[in-house]
Amino acid sequence: MCGPLHKKTMLKQTHSIEKPYLCEVCGSAFSNKSSVIVHMRTHTGEKPYSCEICGSAFTTKQSMLLHMRTHTGEKPYSCEECGSSFTLKHHLLNHIPIHTGVKPYICEVCGVAFAIKQRMLVHMRQHTGEKPYTCEVCGSSFTQKSHMLKHIRRHTGEKPYSCEVCGSSFTSKASMTIHMRTHTGEKPYCCEICGCSFTMKQSMLMHKRIHTGEKPYSCKVCDSTFTSKPSMLSHMQNHSGDKPYSCEVCGTSFTTKQRLFVHMRTHTGEKPYSCETCGSSFTQKPHMLRHMRRHTGEKPYSCEVCGSSFTTKQNMLKHRRIHI
Repeated sequence: MCGPLHKKTMLKQTHSIEKPYLCEVCGSAFSNKSSVIVHMRTHTGEKPYSCEICGSAFTTKQSMLLHMRTHTGEKPYSCEECGSSFTLKHHLLNHIPIHTGVKPYICEVCGVAFAIKQRMLVHMRQHTGEKPYTCEVCGSSFTQKSHMLKHIRRHTGEKPYSCEVCGSSFTSKASMTIHMRTHTGEKPYCCEICGCSFTMKQSMLMHKRIHTGEKPYSCKVCDSTFTSKPSMLSHMQNHSGDKPYSCEVCGTSFTTKQRLFVHMRTHTGEKPYSCETCGSSFTQKPHMLRHMRRHTGEKPYSCEVCGSSFTTKQNMLKHRRIHI
């Protein structure tokens, strides 16, 4: 057996030669030569491992194998508490604190607590404005690497997530999950005020502004306020007069691409939104939702003077004139 002196000598030698391999470009040190070779690919851009299904390339074989799980659906790491499964071990570790409720990491600026230190560090960038991840194509910068990688797919056209029902492809797993609800009918987000349910949390939050009257987006020209940013941006084009989207059939121009799409239905006769109760179909989703209130009796617009309720905002504003 080794004596104390020998152990101390060996420990000292281990630390002195712990990272003897240096990167010639940036000076980073590594414990073995293979790590240096892999690291050098961050400078050269070399990605020798390719996915046989979608062609995505990776710097290491391990990264490529992990990526393959997005295609195979393999999730080898399971939560013993609820049975949820994950493709990566650290995703499981991030999930576990949901059950324990422990949030030891606290933001020094606003006091928000986090179960994972990494999430707290990412959150801090909201305060510092730091965006360390930059798109090499257009220069856009991001607070998280995952956001940058998702953004890059806009340039590459890569859509690695496919719907098993209809075959539609998506740039992110989250987008595919939301899309799947169009097949399952799942609407997990419910308005606490009127009970309306939605496929996306963002849609539910925007809907709640009907009840609260909140309009956080303002026009810089005329001070008009809006419940959503797209609505505000669409309005801004009324001031600029810019109508870059033209109908190939009748030549009518529109401020947004979405309005052109909706207009085209007047030519094609397409009415993609149908009432589940009576079968009536509509060219626009808002028109269908407004119609649905005839069946549900929902009246989300209330008069602030007398409390009368109405199915549409237009009817409510018309009613308010009797108080003027």
